[in-house]
Amino acid sequence: MRGPHNIIRLIRTGATLERTGAMKVVLDAFDAGPLLRITFRSLVWPFQWLGFKGDVTMPPAPRALTALGPAYIKFGQVLSTRPDVVGDELAVQLRVLQDKLPPFSMKAAKAEVKRELGQSVEELFTSFSEPVAAASLAQVHKAHVADSDDAVAVKILRPRIERAFRKDVDAFYFAARAIELLSPASRRLRPMDVIEHFEGVVLGELDLRLESSAASEFAANTSKDAGFEVPNVRWRLSSRRVMTLDWAEGISIGDNDGLDAAGHDRRALAARVLQMFLNHALRDGYFHGDMHQGNLKVAENGDIIAYDFGIMGRIDAYTRRVYAEILFGFIRKDYKRVAEVHFEAGYVPADQDVDEFARALRAVGEPIFGMDASRISMGRLLSYLFEVTERFGMETRTELILLQRTMVVVEGVARSLDPHMNIWHVAQPIVENYIKESIGPKALLKDLGKTLIVLSRFGPQLPAIAEAALIRRNNPPPPPKPQRRLARLAWFSLGAVIAAGATLGLQHFL
Repeated sequence: MRGPHNIIRLIRTGATLERTGAMKVVLDAFDAGPLLRITFRSLVWPFQWLGFKGDVTMPPAPRALTALGPAYIKFGQVLSTRPDVVGDELAVQLRVLQDKLPPFSMKAAKAEVKRELGQSVEELFTSFSEPVAAASLAQVHKAHVADSDDAVAVKILRPRIERAFRKDVDAFYFAARAIELLSPASRRLRPMDVIEHFEGVVLGELDLRLESSAASEFAANTSKDAGFEVPNVRWRLSSRRVMTLDWAEGISIGDNDGLDAAGHDRRALAARVLQMFLNHALRDGYFHGDMHQGNLKVAENGDIIAYDFGIMGRIDAYTRRVYAEILFGFIRKDYKRVAEVHFEAGYVPADQDVDEFARALRAVGEPIFGMDASRISMGRLLSYLFEVTERFGMETRTELILLQRTMVVVEGVARSLDPHMNIWHVAQPIVENYIKESIGPKALLKDLGKTLIVLSRFGPQLPAIAEAALIRRNNPPPPPKPQRRLARLAWFSLGAVIAAGATLGLQHFL
């Protein structure tokens, strides 16, 4: 229910934001007008004492969201992927949110397994540990399968988490509607669309069958990638609220001391994590959307292991080609070609000047290429590129927002392993190979072959379709006859007379 009863819940939320200092940060991020600021702050200021204090060592926004609980933490994580909405500064702050919450009881965890899988933990596993990680939506246990003694990770959703999220999401919708009503300037940020996007992400993560499916598809795509692993899904031990994967044993990719002690080459790992991400995005069009250090391990043999597949990104084949050509054009400093690609793809309106756009792109690229190799950033380039294209009338490409955010995170992981890494030098062979495979005569023949296969499937219907189209073209239907105003008035009058007569007759009868 998205009615006014949500005001009480929002006052508690607002009191926490005000008490932690996050209210001003949030209002600034959404470019709130004076009316909205005065309304919100005057409503919550007297109730500050109702707000949670939170962890005083954290920045204001993460401090408030962490104190408010799982739904708010997840909302902050989703907003951290949308710098186009909250701004770069707040997006960076929100990325520090940690999924470290108090775990729920072993009794509740075992009850969930029994309810979902139809057998008790003791029947399914020879061992079942205390929670090894507790996140906003779920927690993870290490276990050993009864019939094989294989080590697995069992992820279990928090009890009643769906109901709690529904309540909080209803309050978020109510707040977004109030923001749009009280601050017309904020409508350009589409608060309702932001909440709708958040709801879609959360609903996907609240069904672990979908995450299992994502892990399975990602594993199939990357099965031949040397030096990269995705744990296998144990479908027999997975359901809507329980997901079981092979246990991933290794050193966190963020533990440089541990990696050095184990004898791993951090420079090689840095190059591989970046190249793997670009391969997945360009070659497969399906990439891990949350590749931070907490979701990557390094196995004893040096393989990079990825896990936690709640956020995945997908890009269609045409957009991948456009993206690759843009990157390749920047690598070669061919700004005119980069500009032409934007116009050819329809990203920039045709009434803009291509040469002027190319000049603006040069202003983006040259300062970045003039930097020291350790400071060159593909993520920064994409951020600046979006700013320039917006000035030339390009609408936000939502499918590239997650790509940009993940690119920034992957670069951060790579740079933490090798601070002197040259991003362009490492990325160039991957982009060049993709260009060679997807653009040119070889790719053209492949596209024609796919087109012929599609046409062949509809072959028996093509003559009838062509004939029907020609008949419609040569025999257009006659335009509908306009109903005269007098006739409409007559019918309306007749209806009114009949209704009045019926009413009088009924009154007389009664």
